Order: sequence, then C-alpha cells, then structure tokens
Amino acid sequence: MTTTSGVPTSAWTDPGCFEVAPGVHRIPLTMPNDGLRAINVYAIETPRGLALIDGGWRVPSALRELTVALATIRYSPADIHDVYVTHIHRDHYTFAVELRRLFGSRVHLGQHEQPGLHEVMAIRTNVPVGSIRELERAGAPALASDMIDLTAAEPFDDEAWELPDSWLDAGTIDLGGRQLEVVPTPGHTKGHVVFQDRVNGLLFTGDHVLPTITPSIGFELGARELPLQHYLASLRLLLTRPDGRLMPAHGFPTDSVHERVEQLLGHHAERFEQAERVLGSLGTPATAHEVARRLLWTRRERRLAELDPFNQMMAVCETLAHLDVMVEDGRVHATSTPVAMFSAR
Repeated sequence: MTTTSGVPTSAWTDPGCFEVAPGVHRIPLTMPNDGLRAINVYAIETPRGLALIDGGWRVPSALRELTVALATIRYSPADIHDVYVTHIHRDHYTFAVELRRLFGSRVHLGQHEQPGLHEVMAIRTNVPVGSIRELERAGAPALASDMIDLTAAEPFDDEAWELPDSWLDAGTIDLGGRQLEVVPTPGHTKGHVVFQDRVNGLLFTGDHVLPTITPSIGFELGARELPLQHYLASLRLLLTRPDGRLMPAHGFPTDSVHERVEQLLGHHAERFEQAERVLGSLGTPATAHEVARRLLWTRRERRLAELDPFNQMMAVCETLAHLDVMVEDGRVHATSTPVAMFSAR
C-alpha cells in the first residue's frame, strides 16, 4: 500500500500477495533469524497455472505463507509448474526443491552454479569454507575460527539440496504468452542469472541489483576468481539492455534498473578510492582485515567491530575483493604470502 505521493505505508516484508504488473505477483516469505527478514518470490500467471521466480528458503513457515498468499488470487502451491531460481543461495533455492518434492514443480538454476551445488552436496555442512579461506588470506584468523564454530553448530538440511531439473543458459523461456530472457550475471555467485520480460518492462534481478543495499560478492563455495570484477561487468551489461522496473529479491520494486545500477557502480568506485586512501595513509603494507577496520559499513556508517560476526566476515571478504581488483588494475601492489599484504603504489 502507498500514499498518494507514492511512498510505501507498509514494510516490504509484510505478508501478502501484491500485484506488481498484470498477472505478476510479489509474495514476501519470511526468513527467521536473518538480517534481510524476507525474500520476494514472484508468481507469474501462465496458461498452465503459475511459474515462480525464486523459490524461497525451506523453513517451516514457507509453505503456510505461500499457501495463504496464493489463495488471495485463487491459486495454490499445487498450481506451480516451474520455479526459475536466480542463484544457489539457500534463501532462493531450497524451498524450490521442497515444492518439487510436494507438488512436482520443475526447478531450474543457472548452469554455472553446478560446481557450488555439487560441492555443498558433497561436504554437507553450513560452514562457508570458501569465505573462511578468504578470511585467512585477509589476515583475520580469529574471525575465521569464530565463523567455523558458529556455522558448524547449525544443522545441515540434507533434503534441501538436490540437483535442479534443468540448468539454464542465456536464452528465452516461453511461459505461454509471456517470454523471459535468461541473462547470466555472475558476481554475487558464479551462476547468478536475471530474468527480463521486455514486453512488460520487468527485470527480475534476484540479488544482483537490490534497491537499498549492495549485494555481497562471491559468497559461495569454490575459488573466488575476482568475483567483484565479474559483478561490475554484469552491472555494466544491464546498462546495455533495455531499462525496466526493478523486481528485486529483497525490497520494494522500483521504477528503473538502470538508475540503481548507476548508483551501485558509483558506490563501488567510491569504495575503491576509500581503500586506496587507507593504504596510502598507513604507509606500510596492510592486510584486507586492517583496511576493513578503517572503513565504515552499512548505511549507518558503523565500524567493523560493531557488526555481528557474519557481517564482519562479509565486510572483510568484500574489502579483499576490492583490493584484488585494484591489484589486477595496477592501482595497488600485493605480495602473495599465506596472508596477502597490500600497499599503495
């Protein structure tokens, strides 16, 4: 619900089924104990029933919330014939697997998520081993140890992780009267994809473009391979495509993808400059952890120590990702030891 000025009068996380375009409905599903609080899944009406963009997190409340929301438009979860998932993270993928188990829905995921999915199914743990490795390279062994202890204690949900019915590549999905273009946008994860509905001017962006926060970079299993470089290239790619309404996984839809992309590119350009200034002020080689401690985080401009351990991990890994790109671009010098040391040129 909005005021006459267009300002929302409710939180985007409030439960319900909200029509965002003819035949397209935004359904927030809550994520207990998560800072984001909810994920938007989008139900698209088709001649055969419903297709979903993103599936949600397999938590006890998900099925009830989805059932109640769909009932307001005279559908049920049994009407979902396909779930198109933007990326592998559990708040997007794992409830899609549950919908297949319960109702026979087909599940689709970007093809470059294959290594990460195979690895999580093999190691069977919630420990973010890729990020732990990056924390150690960033000179934050104590934080790495804390994150191992925190995440190893979480029960691993075996039933939540299965292979999809198909792996998506760039191309077009025909939903019967509506076509979605699959656009690979690596960065947030290697296999992240977005779905563009050109005719209706919609872009379902998953976590690639979010309206009020900057997505984490490379939070997945496997080698990182300059995820920020890929992410920035994926943002620029969207500027070469038609603009459209932003249909994000977290937050309210907004009118322009391009406007938000420009803001995100500006944010990262500023972050490069801040990291470079920190290195220049130190005068001696420093770790990514030391740089992260001298930067401010979140819109509230908090110090690293004010963040919880998970967000400290994300902040340190993001700082390392920025420094790695700056080395690649020749702006910063690095020495490759077990702990990477960076210095201004």
